[in-house]
Amino acid sequence: MAKTKRLFKSIVRLVTPTIVLSVIAIAVAGVWLVHETSRPGARVYLVTPKQYGMLSSRGAQVTEETWQNRDGSGARGWLLRGIPNAPAVILLHRYGADRSHVLNLGVKLNEATNFTVLMPDLRGHGESPVVECSSFGGCESEDVASAIGYLRSLRSPEQMPQVGKDIGIYGVELGALAAIGAASKDPSVKAMVLDSVPSDSNALMERVIGERFPFASSVTSKVASLGTYPYFYDGCYGRISGCELAKTIANRRTMLLGGVDAPEFQDSTNKLGKCFPNSTTVDAKMDLSPSGMGLISASMELSESYEQRVIDFLKAALTMP
Repeated sequence: MAKTKRLFKSIVRLVTPTIVLSVIAIAVAGVWLVHETSRPGARVYLVTPKQYGMLSSRGAQVTEETWQNRDGSGARGWLLRGIPNAPAVILLHRYGADRSHVLNLGVKLNEATNFTVLMPDLRGHGESPVVECSSFGGCESEDVASAIGYLRSLRSPEQMPQVGKDIGIYGVELGALAAIGAASKDPSVKAMVLDSVPSDSNALMERVIGERFPFASSVTSKVASLGTYPYFYDGCYGRISGCELAKTIANRRTMLLGGVDAPEFQDSTNKLGKCFPNSTTVDAKMDLSPSGMGLISASMELSESYEQRVIDFLKAALTMP
């Protein structure tokens, strides 16, 4: 018996350092993966309001605005004012894009509705990002709440509220997760257009990892999900699924969009439609080609058709004064 115990202790002493080192290596690898994927990298804007304004008088009215998020970080966006006391719409881009990807939609929406339109850069995105790190929808939902607060603070030249009681949000992928998170806490968000919605932040991060590190991405994504705990130790990372959030969003109007260019999110978006309460009206169009994920490379005709679908829905869903 004594020999057996000594043998067991020897094996434990031999194996323990290996186990400890393996755990440390996995933790370090997870944190590194999260660090790398949470930084989409700064990119030059496709088009700026100054450039767009050469083609559109309405586009020339877009202004650069800044405000503060709830956590004290800075935020920025392009603003196109509508008529005072009318609804406002916030346009949220996908991961790896920026506000220039929704500028054309924002100008057309403003022209068609006279709504105020805000087009922010989400965390980690745009030229010289104000906040370097994306949280895959967690902090972004809080940032949308801050953007709504900023819109509420705006006044017209006659000192009337620039924005009325109703808010609409359009979001693609990362932007869609942020929109759901914000709407679950703010009943003034009366209408949402959600395109290619990941089931949760982990699903979004898994897609990004699959694109950046395609080799054994199923393994690396699991390692990265573990790395989110130490990396987002402040609780900013979203760990509640979009479906669970949708269950709390009552008495709204929602349009769900998906397409063959983002098959990994077609199923999750379709399932999301079954999560909303019966009091929320849900329209779905899941066979788009392309969806908002691939709109940047679509023909002008397809882009205009997509944008008109979004505009018509928001125009009907939001109440003018």
